[in-house]
Amino acid sequence: MNFQQLRSVREAVRLGFNLTEVAQALHTSQPGVSRQIRELEDELGVEIFVRAGKRLTGLTPPGSAVLPIVERLLQDADNLKRAGADYAQQGHGPLAIAATHSQARYALPPAVRDFRASHPDVQLQLHQGSPKQVAQMLLDGEADLGIATEALAQYPDLVALPCYRWTHAVLVPPGHALLDGQALTLQRLAAFPLITYDAGYTGRTHIDEAFAREGLGPTLALTAMDADVIKTYVELGLGVGIVASIAYDEERDRGLRALDARHLFAVNMTRLALKRGAYLRGYVYDFIESFAPTLTRGVVQRALEGGAVED
Repeated sequence: MNFQQLRSVREAVRLGFNLTEVAQALHTSQPGVSRQIRELEDELGVEIFVRAGKRLTGLTPPGSAVLPIVERLLQDADNLKRAGADYAQQGHGPLAIAATHSQARYALPPAVRDFRASHPDVQLQLHQGSPKQVAQMLLDGEADLGIATEALAQYPDLVALPCYRWTHAVLVPPGHALLDGQALTLQRLAAFPLITYDAGYTGRTHIDEAFAREGLGPTLALTAMDADVIKTYVELGLGVGIVASIAYDEERDRGLRALDARHLFAVNMTRLALKRGAYLRGYVYDFIESFAPTLTRGVVQRALEGGAVED
């Protein structure tokens, strides 16, 4: 049994049983991948994959039992390498962060700036995606930590830690009817076309729930993944914007006015997620604490060991 055999099995599952793509991912040949899988099956005495001719089409029952063990062995091997590198090269190495646009654009910059000042030899890699894509990058080992508002707490193989709470704001152009000094209500908002986040992004669930509770069905003029796009179309007069309050800056967004909407929509929680069982190098803990001071090394380690962290 060797790690190349284990990687062949893992990649075959991850890439939908397409051995051509597996060979490309592992920088080898398709016959080589097939041979590695067969040799492992022969050694274990069971067939891991269901086959249709030469094609793999799924996992057998023994394969379903074997796969989590394969994942753990490969993760432990990766952890072993990271632990060795942590002691051999203190303060040197990569740190891959996966985040949604809103987190990358508005929440992360101060932490990145401070971390770069104290850890100049760490190579930061910032990946952006939807909350589901952020979670998948963590699960696939493409990112060391992930930051998003939605979805991260839904994955049992991730440890999702609370970072900070935030609320929404309503954005309108100067002179808009909602700036008349009267109380902002959902009923008044629903009278205008709305521009807000795509489903699954930046607290959109709480926006939909609030209107649904009041029996309101607002008109969505446009939805987008990030606040910058939303603000652009609000300035053009296409509708009223609903964005994360952190996305509005009075000095920068001079063509817009903001109304506090914390009383209309539920408070949101941004979370930082890590793959359960992953080994974290020392500087990863430093970055986490720079981003969320309450998440000290001790707090994170207890959470990774199964301890609870209060929201």
